[in-house]
Amino acid sequence: MASEDLQVVPIRHWGRWVVGALILGLLALLGIALADAQILYEDVPGFFTHEIMLGGLVNTVILAVCAQAGAIVLGVVLALLRRSPNPVARWFAWGYIWLFRGLPVLLQILLWFNLALVFKFISIPVPFTDAFVLHEPTNVIITAFVAALLGLGLNESAYMAEIVRAGLNSVDPGQIEAAKAIGMTPGKTFRRVVLPQAMRVIIPPTGNNFINMLKGTSMASVIGFLELIHAANRISSGNLEIMETLIAAALWYLIVVSVANVGQYYLERAYGKGVR
Repeated sequence: MASEDLQVVPIRHWGRWVVGALILGLLALLGIALADAQILYEDVPGFFTHEIMLGGLVNTVILAVCAQAGAIVLGVVLALLRRSPNPVARWFAWGYIWLFRGLPVLLQILLWFNLALVFKFISIPVPFTDAFVLHEPTNVIITAFVAALLGLGLNESAYMAEIVRAGLNSVDPGQIEAAKAIGMTPGKTFRRVVLPQAMRVIIPPTGNNFINMLKGTSMASVIGFLELIHAANRISSGNLEIMETLIAAALWYLIVVSVANVGQYYLERAYGKGVR
């Protein structure tokens, strides 16, 4: 029999059909259960655009962006200290990372929020004088927003330090030596050679951490900061429609995270040019 007369028949993967049918069946059961659930879906759009909910949305985004921005800056500094030839700088950076990665974020937020129990005033004196650059009650300075910002930002900076360090370590030392050989300054070498390659390693985990930061802002609700979860609780406390307000908050989280995913995609594509 000639080879062209042979009929090629693909293998039938019955297991895939079974798994697919099971998934569709489970989704159908979930849809039926949600349809019969005691949830007033028609009230969700009203809570979605409620003034308090929108205020919580704005505060969530502001807190997440500010905390992540501060964490990136501090993380870069810590990563450079970890790579420093100075042993004191290396040990300081290591101790900082060990401390903030070892404590739960919620605990850190609560510690900052209750700082007034330890220090009644926050003061910055002018050296060799009796004057103060800053002398205010701690409760005035450490508001709910500041406590959440410090708790989230300082914790995230410890993780960012390791992410940045991994990115810098991923660059071949031979390329740095080659840049020096052609007369590039250390600053120019970092900007033109090291940073573009390190960013390919840094961006993906940083994007994931920012998404976690957006969701992690919900922990600020325990200290009374108005973010999405706290906004949902405030609205539901007046009408007892708890599930409906939580669904509205969940929809906003999904929207904000989706926008962050799109931003991460374009950043990765921009810094991934030339990589196959």
